[in-house]
Order: sequence, then C-alpha cells, then structure tokens
Amino acid sequence: MSEPRTGAPVLACRRLCMTYHQGKTAVPVLLGVDLEVAEGELVAVVGVSGSGKSTLLHLLGGLDDPTSGEVDVLSRPMHSLSDAERGWVRNRSLGFVYQFHHLLMEFTALENVAMPLLIRRIAPAEARATAAAILKEVGLAERLHHTPGELSGGERQRAALARALVTRPVCVLADEPTGNLDRHTAEGVFELMLELNRIHRTSFVIVTHEPSLAARAHRVMRLQDGVLVLEG
Repeated sequence: MSEPRTGAPVLACRRLCMTYHQGKTAVPVLLGVDLEVAEGELVAVVGVSGSGKSTLLHLLGGLDDPTSGEVDVLSRPMHSLSDAERGWVRNRSLGFVYQFHHLLMEFTALENVAMPLLIRRIAPAEARATAAAILKEVGLAERLHHTPGELSGGERQRAALARALVTRPVCVLADEPTGNLDRHTAEGVFELMLELNRIHRTSFVIVTHEPSLAARAHRVMRLQDGVLVLEG
C-alpha cells in the first residue's frame, strides 16, 4: 500500500548515528539514518534482529541521545531541549507501543489509558471520559473496569494502543506491537492500527518482523548496515 507524501514531516531524523561502547570496544549500530514521516503516513521498519531497529525508535522518541545527528518532532530539534521539555514533547506529540503491553497491573484499563492525560493535569472526569471513548474505539467498551490480568493478550495490546493514542499524538512509535500475539490476534491488532491511522491521520512508525504486515504500510524501510533503505 502506498500513498503520496505531502506537507512538512511530523517526525524526522538526519544523519542519525549511534555507537555503543563495551569496555574499550566501540560497537557502531546506526551509521547515518535519514527519515521523514509525513502526517498520516504509516512507515514499517524491517531488518534482521540486532540491526538497530529498537535503538532507532528510542532515538526517534527522545528516549536516548544519539552519538551524532538530529531528531525533529514537529520541526522542534529534540537535542536542543531540556529533559523536562523533551518529556513535554513526548507526552503531547508522541505515543509508544511495545511488544509487551506495559500496562500497570493494579489499575483498570480505563485508569491505565487515562494516566497520560492525568500526567498532563487534565481534570480526572475529562481524562476518564476521553479514555473511555478511545477504549470504545479499539473495541474495549465492555472491558473498561477490567485489570490487565482479566484481559486477553489481544485486549491488553488494544488497551496499550488506546493509551498511546489517548493524547492524540502526531506519531505513534510501535516496537514489534504484535510480536507476542498469535497470528490471528496480531492481524486484528494490526488492522486496528491501519483503521486508526486512516480515521485520525495519526502517523505510525512500526518495527515488525512480519513481512505480510509490513507490506500493508505506506512505505517499508529496511535497516541494514546501519542505514535505512527503501524496500522494493
């Protein structure tokens, strides 16, 4: 699936490099990655294990600092921001979904999804109403008051997706979001991401090992030899 890209990118990186150090040994992982993600675009990132896909997502999300290079979110350079300002950008402009749901087990689905809004100091009643609406949108209207332990694997991942989307971010960064799910459940979760992408024009950058899922993105980028190349 492909669509033309228009407008200024909501997320971009230029000449992104990352080198880890193990004792006296330098281990280069990213060697100059360039990427621009347009509004409403869904980009899949594929590559062999250990190629640096998760490292790239962490850098794009401002969770780690690159060795060199730049990351911009809505044209704001992340490297120039303080830790507090970077957290503000993450809370308002980016959403995160991981292979493991990372829901807080002692809280209900509703409470988990409302939490990013409460951190933003939204009034509790408004936060709960917004969270309930997005949970309904992902098919969990009847599971609002269930804890993660009372949800299936697919339902937990839907709740995690709702939590990522509740702040209406411009881009969601998803690291193997269906990796712990069986094929049928994974297909349903991925189809949900496609639907939400179409409805809300939220951009997605999705790391996946599933070629059949990646092929449904607007663009497929392969991370190899430390750089991103367009697949196909």
